[in-house]
Amino acid sequence: MKATYWKWMSAAVLALTLVPGALAQCGLPGKPIKPAAWRPLYGAPSLQLKRTGFEDFGDYEPRIVGMWHVLFTAQTEGTQDTPIPGGLVIDNSVVVWHSDGTEIMNSARPAQDGNFCLGVWKHTGERRYLLNHIPWQGNVFDPTVPPNTVGAPQAGAQLIEKITLSPDGDSYRGTFTLHAYDVSGNVYASFTGVLSAKRITPETPFRDLL
Repeated sequence: MKATYWKWMSAAVLALTLVPGALAQCGLPGKPIKPAAWRPLYGAPSLQLKRTGFEDFGDYEPRIVGMWHVLFTAQTEGTQDTPIPGGLVIDNSVVVWHSDGTEIMNSARPAQDGNFCLGVWKHTGERRYLLNHIPWQGNVFDPTVPPNTVGAPQAGAQLIEKITLSPDGDSYRGTFTLHAYDVSGNVYASFTGVLSAKRITPETPFRDLL
């Protein structure tokens, strides 16, 4: 009985001494792997989280998010009741594009005419964006209303912008279509135009907005 026991123990010890070599032959390490062994090699690509729907396409594309100085210039004439000559700058505004897909504009029009309006945007391609902008109440885009008077009540307008951001991300240009509505939902003015914008930075002086 005692001889059998020691014979069994000798076989077990021999088997344990052969295990590391067998593991090494199978390509497995002979000792536990430390967490550091799983780190990627220097210069190797690292894992990245998937971008959200509101971020720009491409790793190096500039972003539209930020504050902008925007000029709107009409190109086509308005309706017979509200003539808007082509080439007229209809708005000088400060616009903020938010990362959640919303936008806000502070127009240079008098506050009593409704100089704040809101919009939503989406990324449509490389450095390209679509903005659905809703001015509510007031005559922000009606140049026939004197700037020192309150305009006639109206429901608002819809301004559709299609823009392209510059490669350096400091400016953008595009086109817009505007339909102005009365309180009954009827279009009383409609025209198209172009817009241009320059990014506002912490160093931008106020005189650059005039």
